[in-house]
Amino acid sequence: MTRTRLSRRNQVTIPRAFREGLHPGQYVNVMRKGGIIILVPERPISEYRGILRGVPTTEVREKVDKNL
Repeated sequence: MTRTRLSRRNQVTIPRAFREGLHPGQYVNVMRKGGIIILVPERPISEYRGILRGVPTTEVREKVDKNL
């Protein structure tokens, strides 16, 4: 476990071990789950290109949706 401190200005420094892949100015989404705070870095949409390649597209929708 790594420890960091909340500053007087309510800022937190992310320890070096956890900054891999992050860069200055990058946006991070902050979520709270119970008593845990989660930081999720935003990625450019271009990084998701091809992520669904190979996923079958037949019979994905429910029969009810097809009748709309």
